[in-house]
Amino acid sequence: MTPIELRCCGQGGQGVIMTGMVVGKAAAIYEDRHATLVQSFGPEARGSTCSAQVMISDAPVPFPYVRHADILVAFSQSAYDKFVAELKPGATLIYESDLLSLDNRLPQGVVARGIGATRIATEVLGRRIVTNMVMLGFLVKQTGIVSKEAAIEALRTLVPPGTSAFNIKAFETGYQQPPE
Repeated sequence: MTPIELRCCGQGGQGVIMTGMVVGKAAAIYEDRHATLVQSFGPEARGSTCSAQVMISDAPVPFPYVRHADILVAFSQSAYDKFVAELKPGATLIYESDLLSLDNRLPQGVVARGIGATRIATEVLGRRIVTNMVMLGFLVKQTGIVSKEAAIEALRTLVPPGTSAFNIKAFETGYQQPPE
């Protein structure tokens, strides 16, 4: 199997890296596949473009960097602008529909599925901080990159103690949302 190339991108502070960590751990630990994670930050910790590159395969991953993404998860316009060109034809774009304007730069055949994750986290759940968990649930449902069960188990082990129930609720909320 060729590795699945996933890039999660957005602004520092949006939970982009945690999203990639959950997917990678779900694949590697709970699905017994091979996974790598490479994190990239701008010069500032918050507010600059950051990304998490996740490679998932049934065989050892020979190269850990995303060159041609099968899946791009875009939390912000500037991150989308920076990474949209690396999508392969036929790839899937998962995006924050309230913060992004798609344009004609999408490669042919890309399936774009949006969700107002920030709005849902703020208005439905009352905590903007779980935007990434809403997006993660939506990503898992729309792509099947990892199983729902594996994602929840990985999430449970990676979020701060005492927050797993609320983070799982945010994940479930995103999982249940139809694309906008």
